[in-house]
Amino acid sequence: MKSLMIQGTSSGAGKTTLVAALCRIFSDKGYSVAPFKSQNMSNFGYITPTFEISRAQAIQAIGARCKITPDLNPILLKPIGNYNSIVYLNGKRYKKMHAKDYYEKFVNTKGFNIASRSLKILQKNFDLVILEGAGSPAEINLQKFDIANMRIAEKAKASVLLVSDIDKGGSFASIVGTMALIEKKYQQLVKGFIFNKFRGDIDVLKPGFQKLRKFTTVPVVGTVPLISIDLPEEDSLHVKPKDITWNKKNLLKIDNELNRLAKTVKSNIDIKSIERMLK
Repeated sequence: MKSLMIQGTSSGAGKTTLVAALCRIFSDKGYSVAPFKSQNMSNFGYITPTFEISRAQAIQAIGARCKITPDLNPILLKPIGNYNSIVYLNGKRYKKMHAKDYYEKFVNTKGFNIASRSLKILQKNFDLVILEGAGSPAEINLQKFDIANMRIAEKAKASVLLVSDIDKGGSFASIVGTMALIEKKYQQLVKGFIFNKFRGDIDVLKPGFQKLRKFTTVPVVGTVPLISIDLPEEDSLHVKPKDITWNKKNLLKIDNELNRLAKTVKSNIDIKSIERMLK
């Protein structure tokens, strides 16, 4: 049983697509792989007659070539406005909850226990579980309620890769700031940085990589270029939810895009270094 976790310096950093790519890369290397996100807030669901989870984890499962089950996303929050969400637990609708009640009365007790149980099942049944964080682990106003980042990484005994969207600018400051704001006991879990959505001459970045290692002692393990990916949207940040027909034609299209994504990621990150983190 091995675990790897992708966390981000912000929402939209590319965690979801990077996990999908790594699932395919390690599946191609012969690992039995499963994705996992303990808590996902999204109105983009993967719906079956018996359960509903986030669509993002379903697509990651296609990348991993594993069965899509509720354990991949044990807590799904579907926002409905005014700080309320419909909460799904293990794929089943639980109830509507206000954010205050969710954080103060639920997340650190029942929520964390449910997430931990699903994680344990996946770790028992797969060679490698690739976890996805949510938002940023450095939201210091919410850290005591955060069961989607460092606490679950610690529970999984996972090495963490921290990814930042360099296309938006400020990645070096975002990485250093994130490392400074997470608790010291969690800083040691971070084993590498990935710059995502890069366009330009990588040689221009390299002096920054050296300075970044001096500040943090953590190496950069990859710089992934900005590419156009034709995969269903991962969440409702920028677009309205759009249904997908999970038929053979669309599944083949998703599979082909995952292969293309994995090829790009594999050629731009240090897979051997990441494999060493798993030992």
